Amino acid sequence: MTASRAIGILGLGTMGRGFALNFREKGVAVVTFDPNERARRAAAEAGLRAVADPAGLVAALPPPRCVLLMVPAGPPVDTALDELVPLLAPGDVVIDGGNSHWRDTDRRAARLAAAGLALVGAGISGGEEGARYGPSIMVGAEPDAFATVRPLLEAVAARAEDGTPCCVRFGPPPAGHLVKMVHNGIEYAIMQGLAEVYDLARRGHGLDLPAIADLLESWAAGPCGGFLLETAVRVLRTRDPETGRPLIGLVRDRAEQKGTGAWTAIEALELGVPAPTLLEAVQARSLSAAPVRAELARLLPRPGEAGPSGRPEDLEGALLATMIAAHAQGLAILAESGRERGWPGPRGAVARVWRAGCILRGTLLGPIVRAFERDPDLPFLLLDEELLALLLAGLADLRTAVADAVRTGLPVPVTAASLSWLDGLSSARLPADLIQAMRDRFGAHGFERVDRFGRFHDLWRGA
Repeated sequence: MTASRAIGILGLGTMGRGFALNFREKGVAVVTFDPNERARRAAAEAGLRAVADPAGLVAALPPPRCVLLMVPAGPPVDTALDELVPLLAPGDVVIDGGNSHWRDTDRRAARLAAAGLALVGAGISGGEEGARYGPSIMVGAEPDAFATVRPLLEAVAARAEDGTPCCVRFGPPPAGHLVKMVHNGIEYAIMQGLAEVYDLARRGHGLDLPAIADLLESWAAGPCGGFLLETAVRVLRTRDPETGRPLIGLVRDRAEQKGTGAWTAIEALELGVPAPTLLEAVQARSLSAAPVRAELARLLPRPGEAGPSGRPEDLEGALLATMIAAHAQGLAILAESGRERGWPGPRGAVARVWRAGCILRGTLLGPIVRAFERDPDLPFLLLDEELLALLLAGLADLRTAVADAVRTGLPVPVTAASLSWLDGLSSARLPADLIQAMRDRFGAHGFERVDRFGRFHDLWRGA
């Protein structure tokens, strides 16, 4: 084995095992470990080399060693590092391939650096299929550490249509996990947008599941096309093998979450970036789990039987506008982080790394990539003419969808938030003047005037 073509993998769950097989197929020598004996036995049966403990993993790798952690985010990462760090030598590299919070990655990187080790924060998107056949990899690493792991990660990464590996370094160790976190926040929003379109088609327009699947599938060749739309169609067409009924009709309407969407929402709030589409996507999942829903469904009256004014086909424009809003808000978070922290790197690179392998891969990333090719310093996504034209093409349908939802009593928090965000951004004057005046009235916070420079205070005595 040579160091540049060898890797150790700690964690043999679905993702870890998929990566091990992916690396092996790319000619990389792989040594694996998992504390679960059954997982080690399954790896050995798949032809992988599985050792009995972390010491055996480290001993089997040539220096400088590279170990990929594929364990759940949070305390398990720290536990794994507690076991590995005493065994490693200066110059060795540990890759955290889980959904760690970027602040944890920053803390862990400092800990490893004190021991002469390097931590690489690798945000990996693509799920089980991506790990096995090629994910999108968003890397945070110091330059020397990235030079060590780059050949390994590029070997297993997805390839865009132009052949470029979807593996990009965005800055120091926490940068990769920050980009992945925002990726997941956008993912939450698009999934919720699809769910709202599905609900409007079903309960608003009265379409059955096959008709909704046909409707969504007809959008696949347009700007809404991509992995998430394809997934929704497959879900709607799947039948339960035991009952023959549509399987989605047997799924409890409670959406779970692992935290990355909420982290994105918190990041937006802390940076002062308006991102209501992303925030409402998180809140919608929490609302789906609210135990009071069943009782209030009996107590609160529903609207009358007034049907929607739009056509089912027009929902494509509403979904497109919501998808554009989600991407614009996510990229705005990354832009503000870049201004405040100096990382992550260019947003054009972010869009390019999402072109293949990841959950967000889809047609819309083409115009986004082109927007940053035209202007690498584009201050805001909607200031690009091509993206603005796409948005305007769906804006009227977005308004219709929100109005129909209100009329029929269907909750569309992400769709409605996208419209309010767009209306707010395009308003020359907002009612924030009243808020600021009230703050000055009870807190003496001061205010600015539109007719002169400076900061002012008034007692606001009234008439």
